Amino acid sequence: MSTLLLLALAVVGWGIYVYNGLIGRRNRVDNAWKQIDVQLKRRHDLIPNLVETVKGAMEFERETLESVMNARARAVSAHGVAESVAAENQLSGSLGRLFAVMENYPQLKSNENILRLQEELSTTENQITFSRQHYNDAVTDYNTRQQTFPANLIAGFFAFQPAELFNVAVEEKDAPKVDLSLRRG
Repeated sequence: MSTLLLLALAVVGWGIYVYNGLIGRRNRVDNAWKQIDVQLKRRHDLIPNLVETVKGAMEFERETLESVMNARARAVSAHGVAESVAAENQLSGSLGRLFAVMENYPQLKSNENILRLQEELSTTENQITFSRQHYNDAVTDYNTRQQTFPANLIAGFFAFQPAELFNVAVEEKDAPKVDLSLRRG
């Protein structure tokens, strides 16, 4: 009888251990997402300042500026990982086009406010990249734990759901094409 009781206690103890481990991993995923959220908010706050600063010099580029602000609005109002990823990828594309267009305006390249804003956005983009990597690592750990035997028994019983990875936009997967050939006019 005592052997059976010890075995039952061991199984219950193991179940509690696995359950608590899954909760801890799920909380790390939630925390990692919040870290991305903090960086995205910083990015969202910097964009209107950048647009306002370049607006006067780029009067003929209204469509580009509106595209950035519309993409920002979609990103700010996005909910959930999938919707946020899609909106942020659109925003990244719009910002990339804005920076490309800005190259055509020499007066912008020498403006200290614009250079400072670009540097802050660049730093923020790097922090977002690191936060995404941390989030995806936490998601992978969490998903792997709940899918492996025997922890999958506890995960299934308590209806743990897999978390979504933060995927890169399809456009960002393609390497840019560079033509270094020398052409004679």
